Amino acid sequence: MSKLEIGAIAAAIALALSAGALAAQGMSETQYKAGKDRIEARYKSAKAACDSLSANAKDVCMAEAKGAQKVARAELDASNKPATKKSATSTAKKESVGEYVDDSVITTKVKAAVLQDASLDSAEINVETSKGRVQLSGFVSSRADINTAVKIAKGVKGVKSVKNDMILKGTK
Repeated sequence: MSKLEIGAIAAAIALALSAGALAAQGMSETQYKAGKDRIEARYKSAKAACDSLSANAKDVCMAEAKGAQKVARAELDASNKPATKKSATSTAKKESVGEYVDDSVITTKVKAAVLQDASLDSAEINVETSKGRVQLSGFVSSRADINTAVKIAKGVKGVKSVKNDMILKGTK
């Protein structure tokens, strides 16, 4: 299975899990429970699809399935709560569901791009995103690997900035 196919699978998992929660708006308790059950069923299916993969590809697939499950749950919960007026201070500190979804998409795209670069050991590079800011961490073999990973991350659409916390192997 090619790296491109793995990236496509991860994106499909994220979209499939989040789609069910987006449709749920102003629901009864029965509808809410049904939505949760659908999310769990899709998560199990996505997780099973990862079983045919190995090593880092499997880890990425599993992480994407879990992330998509969390996004779908957050969307379901958000759509089930009545709209309330919040103060500017309370909303400024919390990330909205949309921002969380955007960050998950950016993380997925960066991971897929890093995975596609044959010169990088993508199993050693961790990616986290918050409000469009990507943080790269982990242990890499050379300064060139750090530069390549940062360049790849900066090239992904939606990335506002990249923080490099990667460490060269064998250094403190």
